[in-house]
Parts: sequence; C-alpha cells; structure tokens
Amino acid sequence: MDKPFSQACENNKRPILDILTRVFAHTQHVLEVGSGSGQHAVFFAQNLAHLTWQTSDLAINHAGINKWLDESPVTNVHRPMVLDLNENWPTPPPHRQVDAVYTANTLHIISWPLVVKFFKGIAKNLATKANVCIYGPFKYHGEFTSVSNASFDQWLKGRDHHSGIRDIEAILLLANSAGLSLIHDHVMPANNQLLVFSKN
Repeated sequence: MDKPFSQACENNKRPILDILTRVFAHTQHVLEVGSGSGQHAVFFAQNLAHLTWQTSDLAINHAGINKWLDESPVTNVHRPMVLDLNENWPTPPPHRQVDAVYTANTLHIISWPLVVKFFKGIAKNLATKANVCIYGPFKYHGEFTSVSNASFDQWLKGRDHHSGIRDIEAILLLANSAGLSLIHDHVMPANNQLLVFSKN
C-alpha cells in the first residue's frame, strides 16, 4: 500500500511540537489515541527523543501507521495497539506505562458517546499528574471560532451526522469528571486549539 499522507498533519506538526516540547519535558511514555496516518508519531518521536511514543488506532489503520514506522529510523515509537473506544483500553507492557496521552483531530470525528468513553478511559487508565493534550477545533459559548470552522462542521455532519465540532464547555465538563484540570488552552493555526490538562 502507499504510505498515507495528511496535509493537515504536515501543516500543524511544528506548532504542536513547540508546545509538546514543554508539556512533555519530563514525560517518559506517551499514548497517542488515534494515530491516523502515523505522521505525528514519527515526527514527534524524532524530536522528543527522551520519551517513547505508543501509537494506537483501530486495526484498519495499522498498516498505514506501520508504513511510516517502516520507513523511519526512529526507535522510540512502538507499533500500534488496537484501541477501540467501545472496548476496554489495552494495557501496555509494564515498561511502557503511560504518563501522558496525546490525541489530534479525533473528538470532532468520533460520535459523542465515544467522546464520553474517551474521557472515561482517561479516568480509568491514567495516573495522577499525567498530562493530556487534545488538538482540534472547538466552539466557545456555542459559537464557531471562524467561518471556515462553521463550514467544516456542516461538512462533517453531512458525512456523518454523529460527528461535529464540540462545545468546549461540554468537553471541560467531561474532563473534570475524569479528574482533569485544564492547564492551558493554546490558540493554534488554522482555527484549532491545543488543550493541555493535568490529571488530579
């Protein structure tokens, strides 16, 4: 198969890395929920050599992720685990216990019940003081942050009526219920945000 490529990942990887460099400065093992094409995993692992990056996604996406890993010299990225939010989260080997979670462009793609299950998984599987970084677009006080995000939301709902850009207030309620405290809401390029949480 051809190696999958996401232009959005290519565009946003450097601004995200600038923040992850600080947030993950003392992190050892990151679990990426929904690794997609695998581009972020390879790029971040190359630039954050002190940590190990555990990829995960539905099994259907593993071949593409592995294609990126096969063609990269990085040694601190692990092959993808199957992580289905409808199921219990897999348990990494003892030497890979995660102390951070990263996910990008997922919460507006999956259904709301799966967003709820994402945070339930965080509550159950993540240790105290662990960091959680969530990248993507959000609404504030029911309003889109840009005309393009409003159009994107219509496109998402036209493709799958269960998806759509989420209200930040609803996300923060779920985060709080999972024991997360919002540390920073970073404004990112292309009308996106990078939410940084810490587990209480």
